[in-house]
Amino acid sequence: MKETLISLLTDALKAIGAPPETSVEIEVPREEKFGDLSSPVAMGLARALKKNPRQIAQEIIDHLPGREMFSNIEIAGPGFINFTFIPAFLQKSLSLLLTDGASSLRTDVGQGKRIQLEFVSANPTGPLHLGHGRGAALGGALSNLLEAAGYKVTREYYVNDAGRQVVMLGESVFCKYLALFGKDYPMPEDGYKAQYVEDVAREMKEAEDDRYVDAKFEEVERTFIDFTLERMLALIKRDLSEFNVTFDTWQSERALHEEGAVQHSIDFLRGKGLIYEKDGAIWFNAEKFGDDKDRVVIKNDGTHTYFASDIAYHLKKVESGFDEIINIWGADHHGYVPRLEAVMDALGPGRERLTVLLVQMVSLMRGGMAVQMSKRAGEFVTLKDLMDEVGADIVKFIFLTRRHDSQLNFDLEAAKAESSENPVFYVQYANARINSIFKKAGDEGMNTSALETADLSALIHEDELRLMRKILSYTMAFEQAARAREPHKITFYLQELAGQFHPFYNAHRVIGDDPAQTRARLALCKAVRLVIVEGLTLMGLSAPEKM
Repeated sequence: MKETLISLLTDALKAIGAPPETSVEIEVPREEKFGDLSSPVAMGLARALKKNPRQIAQEIIDHLPGREMFSNIEIAGPGFINFTFIPAFLQKSLSLLLTDGASSLRTDVGQGKRIQLEFVSANPTGPLHLGHGRGAALGGALSNLLEAAGYKVTREYYVNDAGRQVVMLGESVFCKYLALFGKDYPMPEDGYKAQYVEDVAREMKEAEDDRYVDAKFEEVERTFIDFTLERMLALIKRDLSEFNVTFDTWQSERALHEEGAVQHSIDFLRGKGLIYEKDGAIWFNAEKFGDDKDRVVIKNDGTHTYFASDIAYHLKKVESGFDEIINIWGADHHGYVPRLEAVMDALGPGRERLTVLLVQMVSLMRGGMAVQMSKRAGEFVTLKDLMDEVGADIVKFIFLTRRHDSQLNFDLEAAKAESSENPVFYVQYANARINSIFKKAGDEGMNTSALETADLSALIHEDELRLMRKILSYTMAFEQAARAREPHKITFYLQELAGQFHPFYNAHRVIGDDPAQTRARLALCKAVRLVIVEGLTLMGLSAPEKM
């Protein structure tokens, strides 16, 4: 529908003498009474044509070719033009969709541009919690969406395996390891005290017995750190696999130091006159690029800051030639964005090549009360806990029902309900219902093949027309979601489509006494299923045939 309308409007704009660079915007009206599609193009031409937008809108309508495909064209408000297609156009478009299949639901927005998408990147000091899970859901769905939209996407996990926090983790395990042999060792003040630390200590005992009982931590520090990190990463990878989220590359922070990437980045900035020494420390001139102050990269004791690693990491991304770098971070990192934008400006490509999506935390509720603790993690509810209770699909879909930077309350009771209160059940159930319809048709000996050739002229009831309009608007939702980097627009769409299908199913018999109408309605159901499966797949969700 969108492409057809743009083509017609472009011809009309030429006819009325509009500037050739005029952009034709098309949108879906918020209310059905305003038609199938709408365009504000007339309002944008007021200054150029020196006319009232409503007058321009009327001239566009007067010069619009192909008006026979619309049942109504009207001017609304300050100059919007609203269009309602005739049923025959919707029927023909639906037939084309069934002919072309899922590939016709996508548009080549990216045109081969390369994107590196870094997400989750949780410190490997414990299991993933709900905030990490929401970031994983966003990153996985966005990666799928962008790939479907023609981008070449590299999914990366940045492993923070250097610095003080991993030393504290290793020493915490060392403490619990010695306790298994009845020996006292003080837990570090900032140590990790949850059950998983004791689990790793037991694994170390099983693997090495009492080999390190008489050792000092400084002597076995690297051994305990590496042993613990290996198991923490294994847990993280297990949870991500269960969550149906995958990565192409895993970048180690420690490797950046060992490979000389950190020193390379400092030398690179020094060559541009952006590194200086003060008070025995080495500084990056971040204030020059809009940060509120300059930043230390090497402390006066000779150790590197985390910021130094981040500079090296992003220089590596820049040198890899990505057209866009997307970082998905927790909302608590919002203050870090300006300094990273300064880094991108200093490195050369500029902050325009960087997109940072900040993900708000999740509040978990049960019976109206907040759920805050996990026996395993000790301080938070893990993603694994939540998946075990309600299922990975439900967790992921609910995470994707809100824009990433908005607060999210996760209601456990609603998530487990088999009703419209549970959004993923509502959508998946629509697909299951359609599969049951086709099974019944097959059991009754009906031919359900080649439905793209079905005569759809029987689809004239308003419920059927509404469904066709919704199906045919998927491509617009897809394109908007890809351009805005907002996969939640797809889950919104799927809920709306399911919200139209279920009332249609309840009000109309798909398999009836009229063979022509039955075949047409089967074609309509097939199109609904096609779109639902496509949308669920992009979000990294399953489309069960039975529920």
